[in-house]
Amino acid sequence: MKYRFTLLHSLYHWTLKWASHPHASRMLFFISFIESSIFLIPPDALMIPMIIAEPKKWFRFALITTTASVLGGIAGYYIGYWLWETIGKAVIAFYGLGDAMAAVRIRYEANAFAAIFTAALTPIPYKVFTISAGLFHISLATLVFASIAGRGLRFFAVAWLVGRFGEPIKELIEKYFDILTVIAAALLVGGFIVLRWLT
Repeated sequence: MKYRFTLLHSLYHWTLKWASHPHASRMLFFISFIESSIFLIPPDALMIPMIIAEPKKWFRFALITTTASVLGGIAGYYIGYWLWETIGKAVIAFYGLGDAMAAVRIRYEANAFAAIFTAALTPIPYKVFTISAGLFHISLATLVFASIAGRGLRFFAVAWLVGRFGEPIKELIEKYFDILTVIAAALLVGGFIVLRWLT
């Protein structure tokens, strides 16, 4: 366990250094885009150290993350709409959430906007909702506006807080890194558990 935390701590410092790389914004865009349809790690993991490295650019980084995430959500939508059998089904199966699709459909029938907004804002796997929105032919406009609202609120709030309190947050991460790592992992896993629990 101690070895894992040491490795994660090294990775954290490596990320902080890499966050100042000239092409870091492109990588942030790429990760934010693919996380919305196929990738596991949330873009916050790169956005936060980038803002810690350059606090004055918090708005720019939040805008990049939100824009790319919404565009990635649209890509996920079309994976579900056009490529469900070839790609969509494989992605959902990879995360073990095949049984959750029925629960997602019920939530879409109740209130599609609220369902997507909640997934976009919380640790609940957003990619499941983007792909299923296409599969169940939810209005693309609903997906886009709910995603802008949810992802925008999440990323701009986090970016502003980190930009405003960057140095204290950095010191907090340094001091309580092991505990924060466990909490972050628990939130990520918890999102999948909640989605499975709904089935």
